[in-house]
This record gives sequence, C-alpha cells and structure tokens, in this order.
Amino acid sequence: MFQVKDTQLELNVEPLLKGMSNAKPFLKWAGGKRQLLSQFNALYPKELAENRIKNYYEPFLGGGAVFFDIVQRFNIESAYLYDINRELVLTYQVIQRDVTKLLTELEIFEKSYKSINEEERKTFYYSVRDKFNKQRFDFDYDSYTDSWVARAAQILFLNKTCFNGLFRFNSKGAFNSPQGNYKNPKILDEENLLNVSEVLQVATIKRADFREMLNDMSDKHSFVYFDPPYKPISKTANFTAYSRFGFEDDEQLQLAALYQKLDTKGVKLMLSNSDLKNTDLSNNFFDNLYESFNITRVQAKRFINSNPNKRNAIDEIVVTNY
Repeated sequence: MFQVKDTQLELNVEPLLKGMSNAKPFLKWAGGKRQLLSQFNALYPKELAENRIKNYYEPFLGGGAVFFDIVQRFNIESAYLYDINRELVLTYQVIQRDVTKLLTELEIFEKSYKSINEEERKTFYYSVRDKFNKQRFDFDYDSYTDSWVARAAQILFLNKTCFNGLFRFNSKGAFNSPQGNYKNPKILDEENLLNVSEVLQVATIKRADFREMLNDMSDKHSFVYFDPPYKPISKTANFTAYSRFGFEDDEQLQLAALYQKLDTKGVKLMLSNSDLKNTDLSNNFFDNLYESFNITRVQAKRFINSNPNKRNAIDEIVVTNY
C-alpha cells in the first residue's frame, strides 16, 4: 500500500507556453482547480516533464484548469475532453470552432448590459435566463449550427453575471442561478477566448459519460485526470448541483473500477475528490476504495459559500497510481 501523506506545497507554476498564449479557464466553475495548480504541479507524473506522455484525457472537464495548465506546459500532442453537461460541451466546441462569431455576440451582450441601470440589468438578466431555459426543449445539441454560437454567448453572459459564479442547473436541466451584483462584469474577454481557442485545437471534445473515454484510449503513453462531482462531506453539502445528472456512490464505485482497469494498462492516473475526513475522521470510503494507490491530501479554499466567514480551507484528496 502506498503512503497517505499531506501536502501544502506552493510552487511557481507559470506556464511554459511552448509558443502559445496564456489561456486560462473562461468560465467561473464551482470546484474549479485553478487554485490548486501549485500543489498539483508536485503531483503530476514525472513522465510529463520527460516528454514521454503524448495524450491527455479529462473525463469530467468542468472549468478545465488542469487541461489548460498541462497543455501549455508540456508536449501534449492530443487531448480528449469529455463532460456530460451538454451546455458546457457546446460552449467549448463553439470556442474551438467559431470564436470570432462568439466574440461578436458577446460584444453585443456587454454593450447592452453595461449601458443600462441596475433595475434594467435585473430585467435583462432574467429575460436572458428565461429565454435560455425555454430554448433547451427544442434545441439541437447533436448537430452543430450557428445557433450554437448564440447559445454559447448566452451561457457566458449568464456565467459572468450570475450570483457568485454559480453555474448551476436544477434536476430538470434549467439554469437557476440568480443575478449577481457586479458593477463591471467582464462579459467579453477577447484575449483569453482567442487564446483558449488556440489551445483547444489539439483537443477532441465530446459530450460523453466518463466510461466512454475507453473508446478513445490509445496506449500507455497517456495521462488521465479525473475530477468527478465530489461526494458530499456533510448532509447539507452538495457538490453535484452543476448538472441535472447526479453522481452517487454507485458511480463513485464504477469510477474506481475504471481507475483500476486503466492502471493495469500502464496509464498514468490522477483523481481528485472531497476528503470525507474533514467532517468524520472515521469515514474511510475513499481510503478503502483507493487503498492500492497513493492518496495525498491537499488544502483547498471553498469559494462558493455565500458567507465569507465559512469559506475556510478544507482538505481534498488526490489519488495517483505512480
């Protein structure tokens, strides 16, 4: 059994851009890993720096902080990015394929929103949210058209102007975050979106369940980073409200089985999840589930709590097979 250890290592992880611009996550995303990259840097497989890993896989894409970090710092030839959230995947694909058209749509949103007063902004926000939710019933998520560009613009507008960046969907698939109180939201981030589009050219982006990544797995010269919806650390916590799909213990067990299967193929693996010992020291769910692997505990500050006094640092676990 590998040793369980703690780390609070802080390193300078400025991207070694390999000729690319500095792309960063374009969505505010609950549970995003950007704040943890300095600690993750010490946990990546050494084969990345040795140029022996050519393929990168991320089955729970979310905000994509780890993807953006790795693809700009190491010699990755191909990336395979997946998520079950159809709105998220749509937005990534639009940025990859039609970023110029998207920038035009966002410029209209930004000028319209910033030219009106506070009360008018409230009406504007809820009008866009209502339109966005109604359109989902007839929207074609399978065939790429210009309508995808308009919807991606709506998503980015709502994400940048909603409360606390809570990109949240209810069980029926409706976006339900209220308006945020931002004086000057950056709805149009042209430079970063152009950079993101450039970086995404190495990626295959799919709306798919995490199990489907096996269809694209090429060889052992690969690195997979799993960042599933976190298992709640208390009865009131909920880390899975950012998609209409739940992720219960059965899915956690299936993910662990996939992790073990890929390990036998020689693939380098890294997985994040909540540390249940934050609230119950006797809870060994993950310690038992991944007992054959290396479990490291890192500190993360929870930014999504509406009460600043409750945004305390908590432990999260990182599981590696190397």
